[in-house]
Amino acid sequence: MGAAGRTKGVRDRDRDDFEQFAIARTPELMKAAWLLCGEQYAAEDLVQETLARLCSRWPRVRRADNPVAYARTTLTRLFIDTKRRRSSGERPVDPVPETPSRGPDADLRHALLAALGRLTPKDRAVLVLRFLLDLDVATVSGALDLTDQAVRARTSRALVRVREDLGADFLNLSNEGAAP
Repeated sequence: MGAAGRTKGVRDRDRDDFEQFAIARTPELMKAAWLLCGEQYAAEDLVQETLARLCSRWPRVRRADNPVAYARTTLTRLFIDTKRRRSSGERPVDPVPETPSRGPDADLRHALLAALGRLTPKDRAVLVLRFLLDLDVATVSGALDLTDQAVRARTSRALVRVREDLGADFLNLSNEGAAP
């Protein structure tokens, strides 16, 4: 087999490895992206952009110590970067009202998403990574290029803002489904 045949075999194996990784990790990335973005379509775009970047760098990503952490970091940094960037063609408008969910905790989810949406992108990313993905401070600091102390401080301040924003009504919403 010539060099061209070996290269094609390696590329096919890389493509198969990436596809397996993407299939296995897309649900986790979607959950994090949805909480970061607050809307389904933006989350889908963020995950798609993340996977496109990972695919283009897959041989290097695959050799990384933790490809899953690499994917989370890429997703989070893309989210923060898109919030920094403002396209001159985009104009802010009132959000389109969503159809209400039918789940028992729909009010709770909507209140929490609204509170997260009022945080800065980096604070929102810290809370999502720490509490949704259950990552430790060191992992979050590495993903966001912050010190451990900065992650702790941002976490504390963001939680205070979320608690203030949610107020007493949040406690009533979160206890409605609880058994007496």
